[in-house]
Amino acid sequence: MDHSRAPVLEALRAFQEGGFVPFNPPGHKQGRGVEKRVLDTVGESVFTSDVISVNGLDDRLSRLGVLSEAQELMADAVGAEHTFFSTCGSSLSVKSAMLAVAGPHEKLLVARHAHKSVIAGLIVSGVQPVWVDPRWDAERHLSHPPGVDEVRAAFESEPDAKGLLLVTPTDYGTCGDIKAIADLCHERDRTLIVDEAWGAHLPFHDDLPPWAMNAAADLCVTSVHKMGSAVEQSSVFHLQGDRVDPAVLKAREDLLGTTSASSLVYATLDGWRRQMVQHGDELLSAALRLVRSVRARIGELDGLAVMGEEFREHASSYDPLKVVVDVSGLGISGYQATDWLREHRHVTVGLSDHRRLVAQFTYADREETATALVDALEALVAAAERLPEPKPVDLPTPDELRLHTAMLPRDAFFGPAEQVPAEQAAGRVAAEMLTPYPPGAPAVVPGEVLTKDVLSYLRSGLAAGMSVPDAADSSLETIRVVAR
Repeated sequence: MDHSRAPVLEALRAFQEGGFVPFNPPGHKQGRGVEKRVLDTVGESVFTSDVISVNGLDDRLSRLGVLSEAQELMADAVGAEHTFFSTCGSSLSVKSAMLAVAGPHEKLLVARHAHKSVIAGLIVSGVQPVWVDPRWDAERHLSHPPGVDEVRAAFESEPDAKGLLLVTPTDYGTCGDIKAIADLCHERDRTLIVDEAWGAHLPFHDDLPPWAMNAAADLCVTSVHKMGSAVEQSSVFHLQGDRVDPAVLKAREDLLGTTSASSLVYATLDGWRRQMVQHGDELLSAALRLVRSVRARIGELDGLAVMGEEFREHASSYDPLKVVVDVSGLGISGYQATDWLREHRHVTVGLSDHRRLVAQFTYADREETATALVDALEALVAAAERLPEPKPVDLPTPDELRLHTAMLPRDAFFGPAEQVPAEQAAGRVAAEMLTPYPPGAPAVVPGEVLTKDVLSYLRSGLAAGMSVPDAADSSLETIRVVAR
């Protein structure tokens, strides 16, 4: 296929240059109705590039095939058989994938450290989860993707499960053995879905961890806005093999997706694919060289430890572009470090926890951005002794984190519920998600029986700087539980 082409970008340029006068959405009419203060902040080109798909980028019957051709090019670029664009992020893509594999009251194996969007998919669909324990590093209080043994045990316990949803890479960059798990699933004629939201770049460089389609997964979801160069909400999901009907997958996506898709998302997905096919290896090689230098420079700073090789105790591989820095040697928490970096050095990172922060590198980084991070961390080292002692977090063991499922997530979420004081919530069935965010993996799922250990973890974490944004009571003074 001709990867010098970008059908969405070409259609957008043709619309802009064609002198079209729209009497259909969007209502800002190519930015003419937008207030000057808005234009001064976001730029006029945002609005001139915001064009409806039907009778805009394409004609009213989509006869030009703009989107379908762009999706075919994306599939060809990564070796998938079918690709679908999503303008609602991988949160929508993963729900579509799940609903294409299992229906109400059917069972699906799900890695228990899955993102809250997966749990939302369970709630929406009525699918019954069969939890697969991740591999747990109790010393460092980190979870990694489950391995073959954990998946095999889950299938032996629930042989009628329709398939598995595997999360790899994690937010910390650690990866599971997709090929071995895919082989196990296929021996049982079961479908493997991979939530590879952090892996958009993986197909385009041999020195990065294996990616899902190359490792024989059936369905793969990836967020191009995370590790690629598309705008926020840009996601794709890829399909291969015959275990999932592409028409069924498209119907599930159509059920959940917007009918007012953003041309900004489509255009940047299209342009990113062309960029990766033409220059991806070169760009990612430069990024890997840069990040090796960054890791070495941070490792020389007193009190900081750059994580990587120790992940191999529990994970198949890891993405070196996720620079995981343990700050506990400074006597501070990752929450404090992240807040200090933003306030004092205008450096932001994507993830922090009770002892770590994660700096995400992509091929967009340069020596100047790398130096800004290293210099900011050096300043943090100098300032750390002046920061207050971090508040303790009551960290549960892996066994204490494992909660009993008493109800379907859907039934608990939509059923009668009440708010009770947190001190009285242990032993009750949760009616809400409680999710440390990021990374966004719920500690509590609707339908699970709450325990004192997990409640203490969340409440002490909140006091120490953790964010739990989905709680009905943001203070966690009360918890939403299934009514008796």
